[in-house]
Amino acid sequence: MLTYNTRIALKSLRRHPLLTAIVIAGIALGICASTTFTTVRHMYARDPLPGRSDRLFYIRLDNWDPARPYPAGDGTTKRPQVPPQITYRDAVELLRSKIPLRNSAAYVTTLPIFPEKSVSRPYTDNVRLCTSDFFPMFELPFRYGQPWDHRADAKAEQVVVLSDAANQKIFGGGNSVGKRVRIADRQFTVVGVLKPWHPFIRMYDMNGNFSAEPEPIYAPFSLTPGMELRSTGNYDNWKQLGVPNPTYQQILYSEADFVQLWVELRSPSDRAQYQRFLDDHVRGEKKSGRFPRPLNNVMTSMNETLLELGHITPQRTAMAAISILFLLVCALNLTGLVLGKFLARAPEVSVRRALGATKVDIFLQHIVECELVGVVGGAIGMLLSLGVLHWLGKLQRTTATMAPDLEMLVAAIFLSLVAGLVAGLYPAWRICNVQPAMQLKV
Repeated sequence: MLTYNTRIALKSLRRHPLLTAIVIAGIALGICASTTFTTVRHMYARDPLPGRSDRLFYIRLDNWDPARPYPAGDGTTKRPQVPPQITYRDAVELLRSKIPLRNSAAYVTTLPIFPEKSVSRPYTDNVRLCTSDFFPMFELPFRYGQPWDHRADAKAEQVVVLSDAANQKIFGGGNSVGKRVRIADRQFTVVGVLKPWHPFIRMYDMNGNFSAEPEPIYAPFSLTPGMELRSTGNYDNWKQLGVPNPTYQQILYSEADFVQLWVELRSPSDRAQYQRFLDDHVRGEKKSGRFPRPLNNVMTSMNETLLELGHITPQRTAMAAISILFLLVCALNLTGLVLGKFLARAPEVSVRRALGATKVDIFLQHIVECELVGVVGGAIGMLLSLGVLHWLGKLQRTTATMAPDLEMLVAAIFLSLVAGLVAGLYPAWRICNVQPAMQLKV
């Protein structure tokens, strides 16, 4: 029966090509809008590290001005009134804890890079200073080699991990593990090369451009004081140093917040234990005059951090909801066209009724026609959505691919069927209730 109804529907659609094209275009427009905005919202809201994110926690300490809390932003986010990063001195102390399974302190600096002369000219680029735990915590994929070990962290060894792009730029590609590259005024040994890796959200650093490309070079966090490396990322400091020309050490051990600290915990009991560890650390620092504000140490899971730092914004959620309403409006506006088309076939339907077709048969035939239009319009709308998402990715300068995943594709197909049903439900009901006797009079 479905095959028969589909064949009849195709004949009907070919009979009025212009009207069919208008209905398909209306549904395609609605599907394009709804798929685009729901996909964008879904990509920002989805779990960046499924299976691991609930064990990764971001640490923030309130070392801000006692006279006023940390600025809470523009009111569009749920950001707590706590600095989004911590100081270097606190990071060093917190890294000593044995409670976490892994922990990583990190920040970004910019340094001159000196590739092999036969490959490229010297240039400057971003370098992420981090601990060896950074790589397994955030699942960075390796093509060659591996991360440096904890001994390299402890001894501040001059080792680096390169991204695939950096490896191409410095060595021309290939396995460069064991080779040496000059960075600033030092020679570094390459211990690992990453595969191409472009996460949609830089889940390890949500304070700047979280959709930017990951850093090309990674080096041990413990090199910071020896090389006198300054952060070129987000930097907050409410307290003046009180000296005209502060030394690097004075700046490094000031109240400047520029380090991101993540910990990986095994269980809820570890979380409670680590929270006590944070509170005890701050209480100890209070004795030396630091942390003048009330105790307010924030430890949030990765998904909680996404929400609190404003990456799942009410605007994105609202736009997704409005886009679905727009699809429904498109479908409802097409109801009049579909109704006129169906009623024009009233004599044909009456003949079928006279030959024994039931109201249900007539209703299903016309619903199948509407759903066929919905599927075709949905397919065109999804193709248009891919183009719009690609353009949005270029606009936001993200290197990750913005495209619907399987969940969004299933949702788009479902919305296409719903749109077809909304557009054709009332017209199909009207046509199946036409009185055959009124149409068959001679």
